[in-house]
Amino acid sequence: MEFKQVILVRIDLKMPPGKLATQCAHASVEAVLGSSKEKIHEWYKEGMKKVTLKVTDLKELQKYQREAQAQGLKTAIITDAGKTFFDKPTITCAAIGPDKEEKIDRITGALKML
Repeated sequence: MEFKQVILVRIDLKMPPGKLATQCAHASVEAVLGSSKEKIHEWYKEGMKKVTLKVTDLKELQKYQREAQAQGLKTAIITDAGKTFFDKPTITCAAIGPDKEEKIDRITGALKML
């Protein structure tokens, strides 16, 4: 059984690479901290697979997060504080999982990699 985590990134924000990497790290850690020890252990044992996918905007990001939650998947949505790149608090990305790959793919399988 394979486990993975996906990070959904808003491409409309046009974040510079450093900001994007930091926001993705926040999302990954937040989702892992809220996951069960069993899922974390399996995911870790398999190499902690992560895939970064692009969404067009906030509306699409929230749609996928709601779908994941409805299927019982752990999610984390990240709001940047607005102190550096953004001038106000801004939702930048979300994480889904770690969980079984097929469960996550049912929701995000049609999205393109960043």
